[in-house]
Amino acid sequence: MTARPLVPRELANRDIDDAIAYYLSENTEKAALGFIDALERAYAHIARHPTTGSPRYAHELNLPGLRFWPLARYPHLVFYIERPEHIDVWRVLHGQRDIPAWMQEPETI
Repeated sequence: MTARPLVPRELANRDIDDAIAYYLSENTEKAALGFIDALERAYAHIARHPTTGSPRYAHELNLPGLRFWPLARYPHLVFYIERPEHIDVWRVLHGQRDIPAWMQEPETI
């Protein structure tokens, strides 16, 4: 199977920036770099195997096709929808957050 490009939305990019800023604010550059590595590995997996993500929130949020994939060793989840030409990355959220509330935050495009 060929990998498809991942296209993060503005909110997903902001989520990633916020997570990196948090790790850096805790004076843990190693954790910030580890987060980036884990995110890159998750993106690579999703690009090759998009159907392996969990559809757990798709029905609750009324977002058909929504899936998520967890980051290795980090409490973050990558939320995405498989499209014919690409993977639409909606959010990258900490797993302890109120996922339904955070997913319904309006897109700022």
